[in-house]
Amino acid sequence: MLNALEVFTTVAVGLMVGVEFSVAFVMNPIFNALPEDSGQLGRAHGGRMLGAVMPVWYIGSLVLVAVWAVAGWHDDGAGLVVIAGALLILSVIMSVLLLVPINNRGKTWTPENRPADWKEQMNRWDRYHYFRVAVIIAAFTLLVAALA
Repeated sequence: MLNALEVFTTVAVGLMVGVEFSVAFVMNPIFNALPEDSGQLGRAHGGRMLGAVMPVWYIGSLVLVAVWAVAGWHDDGAGLVVIAGALLILSVIMSVLLLVPINNRGKTWTPENRPADWKEQMNRWDRYHYFRVAVIIAAFTLLVAALA
């Protein structure tokens, strides 16, 4: 049963990493290259859609890692799982304190109501997001190493 939990958790975190990596290095560059207001509208829609899904995914992944850490406490890779959990906690804290406030504003913007500094706010969100992606990649890497 523990093996199934380990694999399921690793896949769930890996998929989360893939989505966030795609946002950072595929979707947002595409949105930024679109003409006129299309990019801002695309980011607002993405903020609404992913803003509804990702909190559940982040918290769910953290819970799975915590269960793995407790259930596998005496296994060789337990330390790696605990560190991965700590990194996921950091990613949640970063999200709540840094990214979510910007996302909550950005997902309501239209070309008619967006603030003058909307691009600077999106650039700030991107910088925070790059760091968060690095954190969750590190957590994922530790989980994969713990499988061995």
